[in-house]
This record gives sequence, C-alpha cells and structure tokens, in this order.
Amino acid sequence: MSNLVVIENPEECPLHFDGVDTVSARTYLTGKECSRRGAFKVFNLCRSYRYQSMGYYVSLLAEARGHKAFPSILTIQDMKSSGLIRLTSDELEESINKALSGLDQQCKPCFNIYFGKSPGGLHASMAMDLYRRYPTPFLQAVFSWDKGWRLQNISPLAVREIPEGERAFAEETANTFFAAKRHVLPKKHVSRFDLAILHNPEEKIPPSNERALQRFIKAAAGLGIAAELITRDDADRIFEFDALFIRETTSVDHHTYRIARKAASEGLVVIDDPVSILRCTNKVYLAEVLRQNSVPAPKTLIVHSRNIDEALREFAFPVILKQPDSSFSQGVSMARDEKEFLAMLKRLLDKSDLVIAQEFLPSEFDWRIGVLDRQPLYACKYFMAGRHWQIIQRDGAGQIKEGRVETVPVEFVPQQVLKTALRAANLMGDGLYGVDLKQKDKQAYVIEVNDNPSIEQGFEDNVLKEELYDRIMRVFLARIQASKKGNWLL
Repeated sequence: MSNLVVIENPEECPLHFDGVDTVSARTYLTGKECSRRGAFKVFNLCRSYRYQSMGYYVSLLAEARGHKAFPSILTIQDMKSSGLIRLTSDELEESINKALSGLDQQCKPCFNIYFGKSPGGLHASMAMDLYRRYPTPFLQAVFSWDKGWRLQNISPLAVREIPEGERAFAEETANTFFAAKRHVLPKKHVSRFDLAILHNPEEKIPPSNERALQRFIKAAAGLGIAAELITRDDADRIFEFDALFIRETTSVDHHTYRIARKAASEGLVVIDDPVSILRCTNKVYLAEVLRQNSVPAPKTLIVHSRNIDEALREFAFPVILKQPDSSFSQGVSMARDEKEFLAMLKRLLDKSDLVIAQEFLPSEFDWRIGVLDRQPLYACKYFMAGRHWQIIQRDGAGQIKEGRVETVPVEFVPQQVLKTALRAANLMGDGLYGVDLKQKDKQAYVIEVNDNPSIEQGFEDNVLKEELYDRIMRVFLARIQASKKGNWLL
C-alpha cells in the first residue's frame, strides 16, 4: 500500500517529503489513478477539514474508496465535538497537568504536535496521548486553567501555519514516520485486508498463548487477511488496519478499552468491541441485566454502605464477594462467617461504591461456553484448582495454580446449559464471549460473561483444532466485507 500525501497546492508546501507521492486535493478527488480501491494510505494535509471543504471530501472519499485516510472522517468529527474533547481532557488529566505544571494560569498554552512528537521532546507523553486519540499528521492543542489545566481545543495544523522555527522538525518527523511504515509493514504477498491482534507479551495469564496467536495469524492468511501482532505501543497505528482482535485482558480504565474505542470510531471491525467491554467487565451491570431478563444466576445482591444488614440477612455463609471489575478470579473472595464478610466488604467498598454479594454454589467444575456471533463455538469444563473453591488459586507469593480443563463437543453439552449460556451472551452483543455457568441438577446458573475468553492452543481448541481459529477469522472476514460495502454511507 503506497503512502500518498494530499494537499491543496503541493507547489506551495514549505516541507519536502521523501519517498512518498504528493498530489493536489483536486487530483485526488477527480483523478482516475487515485480512485483505485485499496491502493493508498492517504495523509490528508489540507488546510481545513470543515464540513464540505476540500479537506473534508478528501477523507470522505478515501473512506468510500477503501483507502486508509489519515485523519479519518470520524477523527475529523471527533475534533469538532466539545463533548469528546472534555472526555479526552478528563482521561488525560494527570498527563496534562504534569506537562503544564509551573505555567502561568492566566495564559492559554498552545502546542503543536507532529505525528505524535513535540519539538525538543517537550511534553512527549502528553503529545503522544493526544495523537493516539486524534490520529492526524499535524495537530494543535490549546489548554486553559479551570481548577487545573484542561484541554480546551484540538484541531488540525495546516502546513502553511507551521511556525518557521518548527518546519525542520515537522519535516524530519514526517519523513521518519513514512520510512518506519515501510520497514514495519513489509508485504510478502497482497492481502485483501489487515487485522491487528492486540496482545501483551508480559501478561502472566493472557487470553491466548503464543501458539494460539500463531494459529490465528495462519487462519487469517488463509482467508486473505494479513494479521499482525501489536502491543499498546502501536495504538497510533490502528488506522492502518481494517479490524482489531483483542487478545489481552480487558478493563474499562485501561488502554485496551481506549484502543477498542478508538478503533471502533475509526470504522474498524472490533472484537472485543468497547460496548462489550463496558458491559462484561462490570459485574453490577451483569447482575442487573440477568435479573431484568430472568436469566438464572445464583442469588445476588448489589451491596453498598447502607444495606449491609440486608446482605447479612439474605445470605447463609459462605458467601462470595466480588469487586465489580474483577477478572480471572482476582477481586473475588469467599467470606466464611460474618467477621470475614464485614472485613472483606470494607476493603472492597473502599475501592467501589457498589460490591456484588452472591450465593456460593459448590461444584466440581464450571462450564465455559464460548459464543461467537450469537452461536456456540466451543465448550469446556474448568475444574477447580486442587483443594480450592476457584478454578485459579493464587497464594501470597503470587504463585498461580489452575485446575484442569476438559474440552467437550458442543453437541454433548446439556441443553439447559447451552440455552442459558446463549441467552446471557446475546444480552451482551454479537461478539466473542465466554459464559461461565454452574450446573445444579438440571438447572444452569450464569456466574459470569467474559468479553475476552481464553482461547489457548491445547485447551479450548482440543475438539475443533484448526477449525476453531478458522471460524473466528471467517466472522472477521464477513464483518470487514460488510463494513466496506457500507463505507459510502459515511
């Protein structure tokens, strides 16, 4: 895919770009060569992106042609939204105030950002944070003081408005960026689409092990999708891809959610999508949505500082306490008596206004039903860790013990377990979910719905083998194709 710089009048541009083609906006919009589908990454350097301006149409038609627009039409809209700018300011409050500490509170600091870099390396972290949220070649950020430094406005910086003293820096940064892209993304063969797989090589209990990640890449290649492993440091490159597959443990107050949200706003197909992350990672939401839809679950009470006595009356010990955003058995405790209950509850309420109290249902194993695109994908029995009440046991030294896993053909799963799992998953969306259930007699009870379920080679794939990875990639392919057909509507 070729890099293409688009600007109103290239002959008037004070910067020189190496190794890229530069064309006028009119040529890009009306020239036959530039209208080829999927052929370019378009770096839109027009002086204005206002509605129906030349710059606006460059990004709009790039989307329609299947080109990688930078900025995308959605990013352009994001820069016009005061609500999103306020949200960005809230999210980056610590970074912004650290960068601007010591400045006169009466002034309105203004900083220019070139491909995520700031001149002289000043405010580097803040510059990259803003660039990742508004991926645009040249940006200008304005701040003001209101009981702390706040982002007041962020907008594209026109090439002709770059201060003369910063032009050499802007040119060098742009050329380094273009050169790096050619090095980072070698193409051995032509692929129809590009898939980013977000993972964390340092994660102790990742959703997918290395062997599984390689099988995803192989399955994608068989469908003409070039899959690439990325980390959080590659967040600024999201616009280069057609889809994002998150294989890192998710959380709302975390880079996984921010990257998913940005990818979705850029029009990428995303699994886990940000809505699923919001819903599944909070057990208060799960408890309420299951109750509202009469999906069987253990007796559950949302506990706060004023209904502790009610909780003590409702449950017989032992009782399970969960912090709302717990995952992989972390933040989940068993209180065996009232004294333990009150001590654990106090610790949890110090972190969250609400805590989940839940009836304890002892079992030899938990069912895990993998669901994708509203259809069952795989089924496992996760057995409890030895002499422990959870499938994962952690000791005080950080050591982890896990129970064994038995993979079961979906057709052998009790119908009540399967039906209940699908009902719960479908309340979350149409993504990839892992529904944990306990079975008591003929009834199944939902314990949790995971938006980022484990898929590891040698465990969840023991029945379907390579077909498991193929099925997931076929869903990506179908969704990418559907999204491309709808691009002209943007």
